[in-house]
Amino acid sequence: MMIRSRILALAAAALVGFGSAGCALAQSVDPTAPDAVVEYGGPDPLTIEGDFGEHTFTVEVANTEASRERGLMHRESMDPDAGMLFDFGREDFMSIWMANTIIPLDILYVRADGEIAKIITGAQPFSRRPMSSDYRVLAVVELNGGRTLELGIEPGDIVRHPLFGNVETDTADADSDAEATETVEEAPQEG
Repeated sequence: MMIRSRILALAAAALVGFGSAGCALAQSVDPTAPDAVVEYGGPDPLTIEGDFGEHTFTVEVANTEASRERGLMHRESMDPDAGMLFDFGREDFMSIWMANTIIPLDILYVRADGEIAKIITGAQPFSRRPMSSDYRVLAVVELNGGRTLELGIEPGDIVRHPLFGNVETDTADADSDAEATETVEEAPQEG
């Protein structure tokens, strides 16, 4: 009877151990898996300015390890003026690849001040070949393949987004809001 109790206790401990390991495995899902759920920041407006003029895109922001790892993998399409902004949190040499990425992309490597350092046009889907920034950059913007050629976006153009600290705020709106909240003195009443 005592041996049977010990065997049952060991079996129960093994099940508890397996159960907690199973929970840990469930919580550490590979963000590149097709069915993984990954959260992104945004959507945010992102404007690119250059000799061509300016154009505004709506971007999701990949600013976590999981979202940067997942990127635009497994997506079958993207709106012409959509994209993704990868915030690496520090300026360094970066490499991007296209593993599990179905659609061709233009990859823009962006310096901390918002200047485009390098563009790779029409990166090949599913390629595992690393594509280096060749320069220290803070971020990468991914757009639909061919979009930079279509619009005339080139290295040296400026990407405007709060990440780069180069988005102008409308001070006229702030001033009018401040005036609206000022206290108005009441006129003395005649009595």
